[in-house]
This record gives sequence, structure tokens and C-alpha cells, in this order.
Amino acid sequence: MTPKGTIDKKTFSEARSAMSLVYILITIVLTVYGQLIVKWQVNLAGEFPSEVWDKVMFLGKLMLNPWVISSMVAALLASFTWIAALTQLQLSYAYPFMGLTFVLVLLLSGLFFQETISWFKISGVILIVTGISLSSQG
Repeated sequence: MTPKGTIDKKTFSEARSAMSLVYILITIVLTVYGQLIVKWQVNLAGEFPSEVWDKVMFLGKLMLNPWVISSMVAALLASFTWIAALTQLQLSYAYPFMGLTFVLVLLLSGLFFQETISWFKISGVILIVTGISLSSQG
């Protein structure tokens, strides 16, 4: 029995584990954000040039784009939240959740960029979700 106003070890451990899942969710959201933003800005930038110097200028311009910079910041923040999650969870448990990025990117790329969502892609996503479900059980 714990004194009034204190948290027992089990409750504390459960709260830390739940927070780790929040960290994973934040990692997923930031990762998906970054992918969608980069795709959006690449689409706006136009076709990739064929000449070497033009390629360098094209990429340099994209790297200075505020939206692309925001996607790099999102990737850095995702790294921090991922590290925070891994302080509490086993990698073999946490990593399968990253497969949700495939699901979200597929759906949102269809919504925002009118990319084709074929039955092959849907089948692949179903397999990913099934794998996530199975691997997160143990």
C-alpha cells in the first residue's frame, strides 16, 4: 500500500509506457508531415534538371525553402521523440508502429497529390497493419 498522494510503481510504469506511445505518435505525425511537405515543394519546384550545376542550384534552392526547412526541423524533432520513446520501450515493440507512416503517406498522398491508390498498394498497407498488430502483441 502506498501513502496517500503517491503513485505506486505499477501506475508510474504504466504512465511512462503510455507516454512512450504518445512519443511514437508524435514521431509518426512529424515524419508524415515532413514527407508530405517535401513532396509538395518538389512538385512546385518543377522537373529535376539534367545539368550538374542546375541540379546543385535546384537542390540548393529547395534546401533554403522555408517549407523544406520546416520538414527538416520536423525530422529533427521526430528524432528526439523517437529517442524518448526508446528510453521506455523495446525497439522490437516500438519500431513496427513506424509502419503506420506508410498507411498515412499512402492515404494523404492520394488526397493531397491525387496519387493513384491501387489495390496492390492497399494490399501492401493491409499487410503492414497486420504485421504491426501481430508484432505489437508480444
